[in-house]
Amino acid sequence: MQVLTPPPQSLAQTLDQLRPGQKGRVKRVRGEGLLRRRLMDMGMVAGVEVEMLKTAPLGDPIEYRLCGYHLSLRKNEARCIEVEF
Repeated sequence: MQVLTPPPQSLAQTLDQLRPGQKGRVKRVRGEGLLRRRLMDMGMVAGVEVEMLKTAPLGDPIEYRLCGYHLSLRKNEARCIEVEF
């Protein structure tokens, strides 16, 4: 099982900072190994527009729409994706 650690702090905005109905464009996917590969395989690549739809009642996971489908990510996974608003 892969242990997720938060990415280093930077000035970039991350996917977990989107609010319901807000859209952003993926700038880059941080992270290493299987997590990064899995996110990219699901369509999280530079240039893709992502819309935040809703969060679960306790705030985790978060549901997004991209490339015509819905995707749920944990907050720590969404923090690995840099976006521009």
